[in-house]
Amino acid sequence: MNEITIRRPDDWHLHFRDDAMMRFVVPYTARQFARAIVMPNLTPPVTSAAMAKAYRERIVAAVPDGIDFMPLMTCYLTDNTDADDLAQGFADGVFTAAKLYPAGATTNSDSGVTDVAKIMGVLERMAEIGMPLCVHGEVTSADIDVFDREAVFIDRVLGPLVERLPALRIIFEHITTSEAVQFVDGAGESIGATITPQHLHINRNAMLVGGIRPHAYCLPVAKREAHRLALRKAATSGSAKYFLGTDSAPHTREAKESACGCAGIFNAPFALESYLTVFDEEGALDKFEGFASENGPQFYRLPLNQGTVTLRRAEVRVPDSVDASGSPVVPFHAGETLRWTLV
Repeated sequence: MNEITIRRPDDWHLHFRDDAMMRFVVPYTARQFARAIVMPNLTPPVTSAAMAKAYRERIVAAVPDGIDFMPLMTCYLTDNTDADDLAQGFADGVFTAAKLYPAGATTNSDSGVTDVAKIMGVLERMAEIGMPLCVHGEVTSADIDVFDREAVFIDRVLGPLVERLPALRIIFEHITTSEAVQFVDGAGESIGATITPQHLHINRNAMLVGGIRPHAYCLPVAKREAHRLALRKAATSGSAKYFLGTDSAPHTREAKESACGCAGIFNAPFALESYLTVFDEEGALDKFEGFASENGPQFYRLPLNQGTVTLRRAEVRVPDSVDASGSPVVPFHAGETLRWTLV
């Protein structure tokens, strides 16, 4: 097969940031995807329906003329989230989902939830109204190794939460481990998961072999090769539980190559090409449309898109960097050649 046409896909997890960076990155996503679940971890975070509506308007203003793209907004949960405002925002179509960040788990997550017990009333309300919960699945205890945080989160937080609220629809986001795959496979229909392109392509050697390589650093971090292979098997299995979520997270080169080495991989420019390369390598091109275009909207109970996109087997070289208003940003696969290109 040298060409593939699929229903226009959606990105069920990404970061647009705000202001100049947002205006720079939005067109990359809009040219490929019809919709995207937009993460709320701005500074300050998007914690109310009014803030989400204003942020959505800024994103829409950055979409190039002639492109049909819809940002789907999420609410950043805190220990003090107003359940009434959340529910009203969901009823009004402002919020599509709410996002659970364990406090301190990733970029701009310091205002996140310190203990799930503190928001149990909010989660019960979400289960009652059918509002999905997006979860960054890592514990943040200092005594837990960074490579074990996802597995421990399943045991300490996610498993007990699913048992207590089986009707709550939960998206286990950007999963990185075989333990996560095993949990999602064994859970009921209320549990789905997104998988990023980077976690399908790289293991932790990409960060640590040949020197510290900050452009391969994201959170959750890439794990051992056995976990990468488990993710590839899950993504290409045809299971409706798994769907596309890039977790595209831009930082300037300066921010990545710094004492901070900020977490996040900017994969939006060649997201579909990156994913399709994996499905091609796994002999699963026939499963790509389900993963990219069908499983996500079905889990979120949203209509499927009507348009299509076509990718052709042809080499495309990923640039070493792209210019964000004078600041270079290094994309995923920088300097590499991918074997598919978006027509």
